[in-house]
Amino acid sequence: MAGVEQLRRKDSVNLVQLEADIATVRQGSSLASIALPDYVEHTEGVTRVGALSAEAVIRDYESAAKEIEAMGAELIGAARKCEELTAQVHDAIAYMRETAAGYREEGRKIFKRIEECALFTEDVRKTCEQVKRRMEAAGSVSSTEEDELAEQEQIAESA
Repeated sequence: MAGVEQLRRKDSVNLVQLEADIATVRQGSSLASIALPDYVEHTEGVTRVGALSAEAVIRDYESAAKEIEAMGAELIGAARKCEELTAQVHDAIAYMRETAAGYREEGRKIFKRIEECALFTEDVRKTCEQVKRRMEAAGSVSSTEEDELAEQEQIAESA
């Protein structure tokens, strides 16, 4: 408060010059061209310095609020990207599940074919063994007949 009291005591403060200095710092040509936010309005009877100070403070707060809102908009954009990525992840997971199911089905088919081939091979082996036994049995009958013929020839020769 001591600084404010000293300011009031000094008659050398030129409010017009102060306003001009503030206007040159701002990008606009005058403070009147920069509108106040809708949620504030000047109180009647406030001094020019008080009004300018209040405007400066509210503009800083408004600027900060707009920055916060901009961060919110960025977060909304990031959330949308996350949702899109999540949807893509769900699609990828569904594709992986379908692929895994396809592999299982293909494995089942191959498993079944291998077992069918094994059964078929076993049937062929058994059939071959049966044919071989028949051939051997037929061959042994033939050799027995030959032996009987040979014996009969020997008997005929000896008689």
